[in-house]
Amino acid sequence: MSSHDPSPASSTQPSSTQPNESPWVFWRGVLITLGVALGVRQFVLEARYIPSGSMLPGLQLQDRLLVEKLSLRRRSPRRGEIVVFHAPHHFDPVLSSGRSAGALSCLLVNLPIINSVPGLQNPACDAYIKRVVAVAGDRVVVNPRGEVNVNGQALQEPYVQNYCPVDAMGMGPCRTLNTVVPPGHVLVLGDNRGNSWDGRFWPGGPFLPEREIIGRAFWRFWPLGSAGALKSADPLQKAPAKAPG
Repeated sequence: MSSHDPSPASSTQPSSTQPNESPWVFWRGVLITLGVALGVRQFVLEARYIPSGSMLPGLQLQDRLLVEKLSLRRRSPRRGEIVVFHAPHHFDPVLSSGRSAGALSCLLVNLPIINSVPGLQNPACDAYIKRVVAVAGDRVVVNPRGEVNVNGQALQEPYVQNYCPVDAMGMGPCRTLNTVVPPGHVLVLGDNRGNSWDGRFWPGGPFLPEREIIGRAFWRFWPLGSAGALKSADPLQKAPAKAPG
């Protein structure tokens, strides 16, 4: 080989080095992704799980649901719909006395890691899930068993299988109601009437302000065996009359 032949190892190559990328580019992408995710959760759609037995038997403990937040921004809740709302400690004049629960503080304490730290929990940041049984303007009567009558008509509630126990005199531990739902409010009860802390028991009054509703639960996605749409037909609607045979 001639000594004038260039060696591959020693041949000159154009420089391919580039300036180091700023770390801000990475973190900007992370922040944008996080912001979009939080925005969707705050204003459009979020997943929730069932923490208690107040909606048995239709909704079981640890069921996972999708809650949409758009429809109730355009209209009021309807009878039969299942809604997720801020805990009574957030709006009840008796339970909320002396407590502060801003949107930012509740967002922080509900993050997966932070919400496990003892002492940081705030009951005003919790969320409840119940069914709407009466809307603004309805005359509603709830008897000792937890059966509901709206505007003189008994609700058809096949999803309720556990009513409150009563004695021979028709009395029991559950409270009764006989009132009219005021404007801008609804009455919500748990399907498990014998074991649900709902409007019948809130010390400051039985009604849920519509502004406290987070969204409407419409789909169960877990467990897979019971996944599907949640039924929310108006229980005040009468079944269509059968044609004469």
